[in-house]
Amino acid sequence: MQFRKILASALLLLAIEGQSWAQSWPAQQPIRVVLPFSPGSSLDTLGRPVFDYVSKQIGQAFVFEHRPGAGGTLGMAQAVRAEPNGYTLLLNSSVHTITPSTYTLAFDVTRDFAGVSPLGQFPNVLVVPLSGFKTISELVGAGKAKPGSLTYGSGGIGAATHLNAERFQLSAGIQAVHVPFKGAPDVLREILAGRLDFYFSPLASAMPLIESNQVRALAVSSLKRSPALPDIPTTLEAGFPNSEYVFWIGVFTPASTPRDIISRLHGEITNALADPQVQASIHKLAAEPMPFTPAEFDAFVKREIESNAAVVKAAGIKPN
Repeated sequence: MQFRKILASALLLLAIEGQSWAQSWPAQQPIRVVLPFSPGSSLDTLGRPVFDYVSKQIGQAFVFEHRPGAGGTLGMAQAVRAEPNGYTLLLNSSVHTITPSTYTLAFDVTRDFAGVSPLGQFPNVLVVPLSGFKTISELVGAGKAKPGSLTYGSGGIGAATHLNAERFQLSAGIQAVHVPFKGAPDVLREILAGRLDFYFSPLASAMPLIESNQVRALAVSSLKRSPALPDIPTTLEAGFPNSEYVFWIGVFTPASTPRDIISRLHGEITNALADPQVQASIHKLAAEPMPFTPAEFDAFVKREIESNAAVVKAAGIKPN
């Protein structure tokens, strides 16, 4: 009986100390936001206005740290090793649900990360050099006429842009040569120079180049046309069934992060996404909302992992 009393007292003390510590967050130090892709990616352009707002609301600085490479897994590994105290976040894209099928990971995505909140979703856009193909039919025709003659870029083996291209090729019946890079800025430079034939770019990254007529948009990968590119058809409209792919960006923490911290982060991010100025910034990126709770986000991630695993298997992508 005495032991039980001592144990109960100890547990109560730990709970009180835990609550006190959690309530002090985030006053101790700047909060790191790890991005697994290069500066200038859509993670940057969508994430910065959101975290700028959250920073003002909680009176705390957010420091963005880019850890590109290995299809996003280097940044993911950096974040998952951090102390689960709310001072390290992972800002990731759809690649979060692809890497379990394309890489041999030292961590488990569903077990070792907890979802906080999606920031938004938007289509990828199929872009080509201005000197390249004028329609998606021309591109596919060339790919069928000379199998293996076309090249396409991605943000790395197993990146969302890689899987998008694989889904399209499976539908179109072509097989192009994959050239992986560290992120959208690197691939778009190659498209601008005419050294790649096509790229399914995150819309946020490609829009400035499309608007300035430096690259040509042939199609978007969403289920419906993007309001930002109303004259550009979807790949489905262009006649390629099961070619759709929606790119999303969201915030994660190490899984053991206290739930009250995750809940507060979710609330602050939700408030940021409802702010008119933040909404205006997001609207420029053609992003659409994904209003998930942390639990709903975790469930969504599990479903996407299963769906992407099926595509990876069908495309014959070998794990690294």
